[in-house]
Amino acid sequence: MTHSSLPRRRALGLLAASLASGAWPAWASDAGTGTTAATAATAGTAGAWPTRPLTAIVPFAPGGAGNGSLRILAELIGPRIGQPIVVDNRPGAGGITGTLAVTSSHDDHMLLLGSTTMTILPALRNDLGYDVQRDLQPVGMISTQPLVLAVAANSPLHGIDDLVAKGRAGELSAGNSGVGTLSHLATELLNQKLGARILAVPYKGDSVLIPDVVAGTVSLGVMNLPVALPLIQAGRLRAVAVTSAQPLASLPGVPVLRSRGDEFVIAGWAALFAAKKVPAAGVERLGQLLREALDTPSVRERFAGFGVTPQASTPAQLRAFVRSETARWGELVRGRGIKLE
Repeated sequence: MTHSSLPRRRALGLLAASLASGAWPAWASDAGTGTTAATAATAGTAGAWPTRPLTAIVPFAPGGAGNGSLRILAELIGPRIGQPIVVDNRPGAGGITGTLAVTSSHDDHMLLLGSTTMTILPALRNDLGYDVQRDLQPVGMISTQPLVLAVAANSPLHGIDDLVAKGRAGELSAGNSGVGTLSHLATELLNQKLGARILAVPYKGDSVLIPDVVAGTVSLGVMNLPVALPLIQAGRLRAVAVTSAQPLASLPGVPVLRSRGDEFVIAGWAALFAAKKVPAAGVERLGQLLREALDTPSVRERFAGFGVTPQASTPAQLRAFVRSETARWGELVRGRGIKLE
């Protein structure tokens, strides 16, 4: 079965569910395998690449699971590819500054840590100055992490049925980490698909949101699992549901929103991309080394410390995933009339 033969919404749901469960649908393995113009232009020019250290741009401030994961991988891949990989944090404008540094670069030794944001921003802004699918070469996925819907320990909200019933009655508010973030879009998806009327309350990051969830100022918080998990384990928060494809060992007894449909498999993710001038053979070599590194027990163990799951892919699979997620979130943003403040 090919991508084009699947109904569009069904295809998007299948890809999201497959990603979160660690498997890729057959059509994703073939999607996007055609060589891009940028790749074709550099094919056959790899030679002894890399000839000097590689720079991997992280478009956010130091800290966070993606940043830590990339540094672990850089330590492992650098010696095998023959040059060090220098991780360079360039935050600004919600990730746009660092991304622009790579998409506009003529440097054939530059990489980028990509994340969920790059599939959401195109629907929210028309002034990005770049097109991820045109201006970057996918190397491979790095990791995924689900969202968790958490409430104060003494909250009267229990389980998905209660969440849906009270959401439809307009009795709930859900804090998120900001307008246009994945946690915000997850709330809007609940409203759209389940006929709920949950009030989405934007905060300037999870660190600001958490105290209000603990205090019950908002009914619940939609948060990244690595942020919420320590508070849940400490008994300060209680998980109501997770957006993973399957129940999590770290949250025994917590139901998955997928029980209400595959579209509720929602994963934050990190992936590696290369500047368009990087030779095609170099991209393939990097992708192979990345997949091998992600398959090592030490990486799985260290990633677990960040609360994320290693998720390997081929460049073609990542290309198909980015295309699918961009369409998925773009459709929701337009359908719900979401705009940046």
